Amino acid sequence: MPWIPAAIGVGGSLVGGLMAGDSARSAANTSANAQLQAAQIAAEAAKFRPVGVTSRYGTSQFTTDAQGNLTGAGYNVSPEYQAYQQQLSGLMGNQLQQGLNAQQQYQPLTSAAGGLFNLGQQYLAQSPEQAAQQYMTNQQALLAPSRERESALLANQLSNSGRTGLSVAQGGGLLSANPEQSALANARAMQDLQLAANATQAGQQQTAFGAGLFGTGANLLGSYQQGQVGALSPFQNTLGIQTGIENLGQSNLTLGAGLGGQSAAYGARSGDFTYRGGVGAANTMQPANAYNPYATALINASTNPQLQQGIANRVNTNWMTGTGVIPQSTFTGGITPSEFSNYQSMGIF
Repeated sequence: MPWIPAAIGVGGSLVGGLMAGDSARSAANTSANAQLQAAQIAAEAAKFRPVGVTSRYGTSQFTTDAQGNLTGAGYNVSPEYQAYQQQLSGLMGNQLQQGLNAQQQYQPLTSAAGGLFNLGQQYLAQSPEQAAQQYMTNQQALLAPSRERESALLANQLSNSGRTGLSVAQGGGLLSANPEQSALANARAMQDLQLAANATQAGQQQTAFGAGLFGTGANLLGSYQQGQVGALSPFQNTLGIQTGIENLGQSNLTLGAGLGGQSAAYGARSGDFTYRGGVGAANTMQPANAYNPYATALINASTNPQLQQGIANRVNTNWMTGTGVIPQSTFTGGITPSEFSNYQSMGIF
């Protein structure tokens, strides 16, 4: 039976391969489970675990679920500082109202600033030269009545004294003139020169004064803004103190979270060592777990020609007597010589 050794080799290899595959799959599952367990241990070690902190300013607390995951965080200011906050809160209402009323209280400043701006525009409507000319005209109008009286008085005096026609030579190219009338004219000429000088200065002063009105109006508007800001300063100051007290209590929350972060960092390092050790151990044990001595024995036996031939010889002998693998009843008394010859011609034996 030439096919028997080959059948033994194929069958042994197939069964041995199946057994080896089962062992390898089981070893891979064992290694994967070991690595997963190591990863879970590492993740648990690296979990964020904040710490509640208590100080004179307050306390912080953190809540977690059944798996240890953070679900909430909060803090409480100490009773002493809560009392301070309550007292400050009583002030803040009035201080805020004071700030809100400031706009109405300082409103007159805006009206005054607007009036100054309008007045400044009127002063600046004329150039310095125009203002000087206006000054000169005004001064001449003021002096006109007194000059007329002076002229009339002098004429009356000359007439009463018989000196109306008196004329005295002035020398040079000047015509003769009455000395008193000439003196009056000279005095008026000097007065006009002084008025002209004053007019120039008055024009410059008018322009500067108009510009100053704008500056004064702008200062009033600045005072309006500063007044409103200043009116809110007490409220802002109290609010800042309130915030400072709140920050003192909140610092415990920050400190607790920081401690939790440090703990998680240290735990992550420790978990990393655990994970790498677990993965290394799983990889080391995987070849040993995958080894199956029975599968190895079957595969080795399937490749042993001496063993295959011995089994084939034994099977051949049993087949000849009808007591082999195929029961004798199948052939009703065994295999006849002619049947044996037929099987040999077909390559079965």
